[in-house]
Amino acid sequence: MQNFPAGLSKAEIDRVRNELQTKTARLTSPELEEILYKPFPVLDHGFIRVTDYMGTDASIVQAARVSYGVGTKKVQEDQSLINYLMRHQHTTPFEMCEIKLHIKLPIFVARHWLRHRTASVNEYSARYSILSGEFYLPEISQLAQQSETNKQGKSSREFNRADADEVVNILEKFCEDARESYSHMLNDLSLARELARIVLPVAVYTEMYWKIDLHNLMHFLKLRSSPNAQYEIRCYANIILEILKKWLPFTYEAFVNYKQDAVFVSKKSADLIKRMLRGEKIVWEESGLSKGEWQEFKTTFELKD
Repeated sequence: MQNFPAGLSKAEIDRVRNELQTKTARLTSPELEEILYKPFPVLDHGFIRVTDYMGTDASIVQAARVSYGVGTKKVQEDQSLINYLMRHQHTTPFEMCEIKLHIKLPIFVARHWLRHRTASVNEYSARYSILSGEFYLPEISQLAQQSETNKQGKSSREFNRADADEVVNILEKFCEDARESYSHMLNDLSLARELARIVLPVAVYTEMYWKIDLHNLMHFLKLRSSPNAQYEIRCYANIILEILKKWLPFTYEAFVNYKQDAVFVSKKSADLIKRMLRGEKIVWEESGLSKGEWQEFKTTFELKD
């Protein structure tokens, strides 16, 4: 499918979509068709929009049934089959669906995002083109000190307002200086774009096309929509979750039930649950779990000391 700049107005998007509408024999998702090309805002300057997709819930069911014949065909039986596939971790049928997204995001989020190496990606090149000069500035409510226990994240302690204002001022000045230096080297000194770009911070926005199959998309969403994920990438993941809900409603429901909100239980933890159900009193020293595992066990199942 043809791709269009994110700045198109609603009227222009509707006109282009109407011009491209043709009859097709392939399976389509009516709700996803309604949002094709439409940008969903994320953060201060970012967006996500669907540019193409392949497959529906029916594609998953069809792929699964080829293994054992036609089978059942009723809608509720289709949903039951998708639940079964998700529950028992049958991954191949979910690889039959794909989606392509156009994403505008800060570079530091993109580098985090691209740790998922199971997609096809084409990113905006600052060697060939000039970056827009838009920078991500976090909201004051998202500023926090480094966690003392989690090396990857921030603490839950409130950030002092005076310090928060200072952080925002530093970021604004740094980004503005970088923008002016980048422009000066490009326009006044005629420095090559591939070298001028090195002055820009990871707060600058980039764009990419990201095509991924459904199985790997759900793995991405499981990790990046988690409350433990970094806020910025979580904002994007939450938008994609809404897109998934429109695209594949049965699969979305199964994903939430069996993946996103499900709880992983080790053999040791399962044995403890069985003992507790038999009425045994369990203490950490006799649990066989490490201190960290015990704390996670208690938190997950809301157990009191």
